[in-house]
Amino acid sequence: MKPTSSTEIQRFQMGDRVVHSSKPEWGVGIVSTTSMGEHEGVPCQRLVVRFDRAGLKTVSTAFAKIELAGDRVGVVTEKESIKARDDGAANPVLKATGRELQDIMLKIPDAATDPFATPAQRLKATLSLYRFSNSGGALIDWAVMQSGLSDPLTKFTRHELEDFFGFFEKILWKHLGKMVKEARDVPATELVQIRDSAPLAGQQALQRLHRSR
Repeated sequence: MKPTSSTEIQRFQMGDRVVHSSKPEWGVGIVSTTSMGEHEGVPCQRLVVRFDRAGLKTVSTAFAKIELAGDRVGVVTEKESIKARDDGAANPVLKATGRELQDIMLKIPDAATDPFATPAQRLKATLSLYRFSNSGGALIDWAVMQSGLSDPLTKFTRHELEDFFGFFEKILWKHLGKMVKEARDVPATELVQIRDSAPLAGQQALQRLHRSR
């Protein structure tokens, strides 16, 4: 679906209820984030959508046939937007075990790996993940994001979450190194802005990365 006007290009907003007309089995989704992009010179939107039967998906309106499902539900928080999955068997985490569960909990979020995003956008999204830590509410917020459960402690013990987060930190460190390499052609002024807007832990990670080279 290629938008034909600025109104069409920007018609999807956070909180919109949408459907993928080519993937009706995904059900209704809620738009979590939006950003502008371009495909073959034509502006388009990149959307992160939480579908009630398919989970979190990153789609581009240059390819995906996304349509409004009805009235907007209003801008929602990250926790609120994922509650659509938190309904028993609809959430794969509740039945997952072993390697499958590990893959879910250790996956780098789509916003930091989105192939439609620019290197600068992926780097910024990666650094934003350093807002989480292995203690207090920050650990629970991370587990909510990874699992899609509004209360991860119904599935995991706190010790299990701490263990998962420890492995996630190592994967995130490697991913950050990859993103820094991919962003080598980003203008220095933009890189400075990205660094300065990152959480303190993200800025410290960048410093450690540069010292290790």
